[in-house]
Amino acid sequence: MTELLDRAWPVLADWRLPAAVIATIVAGLMRGYSGFGTAVILAPVYSLLWGPRAGVPVMLLMELLVSLQLVPSALKDADRRVVLPLGGAAALATPLGAWILLTADGDTLRRFIGGFVLVFGLLLMSGWRYHGSRPLPLNLAVGTLAGLLKGSTGMSGPPVILYLLAGLEEAKRHRANLILFFATIAVVSVIPPLIGGLIDLAVLVRLAIVLPVMAISVPIGARLFHVIPERLYRPFAMGVLLVAGALALFG
Repeated sequence: MTELLDRAWPVLADWRLPAAVIATIVAGLMRGYSGFGTAVILAPVYSLLWGPRAGVPVMLLMELLVSLQLVPSALKDADRRVVLPLGGAAALATPLGAWILLTADGDTLRRFIGGFVLVFGLLLMSGWRYHGSRPLPLNLAVGTLAGLLKGSTGMSGPPVILYLLAGLEEAKRHRANLILFFATIAVVSVIPPLIGGLIDLAVLVRLAIVLPVMAISVPIGARLFHVIPERLYRPFAMGVLLVAGALALFG
């Protein structure tokens, strides 16, 4: 036990851990409110703080547990006809994306994550969305792209969010669709880092600190969904995405 504590202490004493906690609070509030926000905030921030190979596994494990927490309330409102093909294709493509995480240069991957989040935030701010139909082949194509991104960067959300949020459904249906999609691929996404040896003691110690923070923040964000108007939430959310992406890209 003493040896274990000695190995864990440098991780606990690292100044980057409090910074990760603050980012986790913001991401948890966004996830509970909107159904997304965990990966697009935490992937660039954790990658900046700890590097992609250390930061992405923490985020993937936390995403799995958060998704399971939100699924029961979302099942009745989600459109499974659209979401399940998206999630199935993403689950199949995730291991290939994980190969990129395991082999790519860490600094290059971190900057790609930051740039990708920055572009995604700008697209959301511009109001652009996909406004066409949602046939099965297109569902599978978007899901495959999301899976590649999930495995390599921890972020499956951006293409799916831009794709799903274009419909005329009410906000409750959008939120439920996103929650069910993320839950569908969450289990698959943690397997490659586990096999590849990326989930070590440092990852588990960081997860033990940030997971309770996320567990508290998500329900608070879910309650805020019924209180705060979307017109006030969206500018804040977009600003957070732009800051997180810029930090990872230029940090």
